Amino acid sequence: MKKTIYIRMVAIAVIAVTATMLCITSVYHSVFKTQIKRDLVVSAKILKDTHYFENENTNADDIDLSTNIDELRVSWIDGDGTVIYDNDATASNLQNHANRPEVKEAFEHGTGEAVRLSDTLNKNTYYYAILLDNGTVLRVATTSESIVSIFKRAIPAMLLVFLIVLSVCIALSRMLTRVIVEPIETMGEHLGDTQMEPPYRELEPFAHTIRQQHADILSAAKSRQDFTANVSHELKTPLTAISGYAELLESGMVSPDQCNHFYHEIRRNCDRLLTLITDTIRLSELDQKESAPDFVELDLYEVVAGCIEGLKMVGNARNINVSFTGEHVMIRGNQTMLVELVENLVQNAIRYNNAGGFVIVSVLNKERPVLTVRDNGIGIAADEQKRIFERFYRVDKSRSKETGGTGLGLAIVKHIVELHDAEISLESEPGKGTTIEIQF
Repeated sequence: MKKTIYIRMVAIAVIAVTATMLCITSVYHSVFKTQIKRDLVVSAKILKDTHYFENENTNADDIDLSTNIDELRVSWIDGDGTVIYDNDATASNLQNHANRPEVKEAFEHGTGEAVRLSDTLNKNTYYYAILLDNGTVLRVATTSESIVSIFKRAIPAMLLVFLIVLSVCIALSRMLTRVIVEPIETMGEHLGDTQMEPPYRELEPFAHTIRQQHADILSAAKSRQDFTANVSHELKTPLTAISGYAELLESGMVSPDQCNHFYHEIRRNCDRLLTLITDTIRLSELDQKESAPDFVELDLYEVVAGCIEGLKMVGNARNINVSFTGEHVMIRGNQTMLVELVENLVQNAIRYNNAGGFVIVSVLNKERPVLTVRDNGIGIAADEQKRIFERFYRVDKSRSKETGGTGLGLAIVKHIVELHDAEISLESEPGKGTTIEIQF
């Protein structure tokens, strides 16, 4: 970054200095040219006002302006274009000037001017002609260097100035680059320090985003670490039980009645282990958002209705009444995920309920499609409600393990809700039950 800023600042300085010199040369030449033209006009009018060239007694052979007026060429031209007098050359040797632009213009309009470039000398000759009262034309001319010639002559001085200015610009660029970049580097080194303010106001959104991403990365790392620890712990419990029961069976010290009990416990722990592994894999799949799920238009009522019969059987096995009501409403979603969402919510409501309790599932259109699962179970304390969507978090750990809960069901529900761009809300009170509402 430093190198890029430095190079660009130096490049800007080079362009600025070069452009300035070219502009100054051009302006100087323009001013100089204007001044030459003005001086020629003044000289011509002064010569005209002397009436010297209009005097009938003036003999062209007696006129001598070669030494009196330095660097000013004076030509006296007759009405037919013949040169009567020229202080720089013999008049008789000169061509007819009737077709010269400045002379022609003077005969027609009273005054005329022209500029001609000498290719051999690389100089400009400025002409100004004025019509005299006797019908002749007085023309004055002077020669000056062209802009190219002036520029060439000024190149050594310009190069010296250019090098001096460029050296100053390079030094200033280096200093400014350091002044600009150092605060940014300091901020980068102390990015985790939220008390440190960004050096520039324009960097505040950038700093906020980077810090937020940094916090998210740390949070994700901690979450992954906690998840790994929780998975290890959850897997260890059923595996330890299976290993223990198997070891007792292998020793042959167990009675036939106890064998059946041990077989049952081994199968139950295996089922719990499989459920845990399945939920963990499913949650991992939902975490990977590289490929978006296939969404189609679905009738939410039909999706829920298809799950309810199986869930009613689960409820009946635990003396819980599961009912369903609602209306047909269309949403855009993934059917497999929605079935998983409904089953997790209802099974959770059954698992944390009391014998003789109820679970009411409804699908309604309240300006937005809404899925509601309400129960009259054990409820959730206010200080635990924010945590129930965390992985492996259980409100009642002993009940969850007895009923085969893994603590991942609501975490899966949360992921599915986010993938459907929906909103989930919860109302609960210990001893009175829980209501979970999802707005699509």
